[in-house]
Amino acid sequence: MTDSETNASAHDEDLAEFKTSALYVVGTPIGHLGELSARAIAALRAADLIACEDTRGTARLARHLSLRAPLVAVHEHNERSGADRLIAALGEGKRVALVSDAGTPAVSDPGAKVVRAVQDAGFRVIPVSGPSAAVVALSASGLLDAQFRFVGFLPPKSAARRRVLEGLCEQDCALVFYEAPHRIVECVDDIVAVMQPQRELVVARELTKLFEQIVRLPLADAPAWLQADANHQRGEFVLLLSAPPQAEGLDAATLRTLGLLLDELPPSRAVKLAQAITGAPRKLLYAHAMTLGVDAPADDDSLG
Repeated sequence: MTDSETNASAHDEDLAEFKTSALYVVGTPIGHLGELSARAIAALRAADLIACEDTRGTARLARHLSLRAPLVAVHEHNERSGADRLIAALGEGKRVALVSDAGTPAVSDPGAKVVRAVQDAGFRVIPVSGPSAAVVALSASGLLDAQFRFVGFLPPKSAARRRVLEGLCEQDCALVFYEAPHRIVECVDDIVAVMQPQRELVVARELTKLFEQIVRLPLADAPAWLQADANHQRGEFVLLLSAPPQAEGLDAATLRTLGLLLDELPPSRAVKLAQAITGAPRKLLYAHAMTLGVDAPADDDSLG
């Protein structure tokens, strides 16, 4: 059998499962091409049209898989108009695959508007599962938190980034961020400035690629780790921050109140005001203040 006959046979087999006209949301590798599942390959080979974030990047994948379908760019700047083109193709009974540059479309990548528009137009959307950098990083992080919140990319400007972080500060779960190499240092500096110092930070970069690195360390040590080696600042990053520490008998709102007061006042005054505001036992407030490394209140003998 010739190569062309082999490819034709494989294409016919792909059509057996993916014969339905639909938008197939296909997860693609975040690094290693071996992550691409057999089902994802079949979906891409069966597609009549492939919508991608960047045709140049997807063209390399298309060459690797000997894909036949034309590529059309659908990215954050043309997602709404691009959706109209895909809907028109679906109206003609075509099979359309949607991919991003890496990972799963519509997860901190373009695609959500396309999916919604296709659904609203009455066409079927079928997911073809694949890698997600957030889940990949979590699986190898070593964090023990039972829950996590996926935040994705924080704002690029420091002031806006810190405002978002302040709103997340007391959430009782691990936090997952994405970050680009040119902002990683400033982003980590802001996380250190806003978040509780007892938390752990996992820095995962270049996942599934040749220079993959996953490091878990105390939050306060993260800036020094980034500066220790220029290579530590290279690649695409997933940052995972452990949940805030829970002081026995103190809820998250009380801890936040105490933390804000400690930022502005001497410990003795902060503890006294926190007790007046929250009604929490002064001894517990004092004990928590000590875990933050502040100096003991001058009147600590009256904390009974």
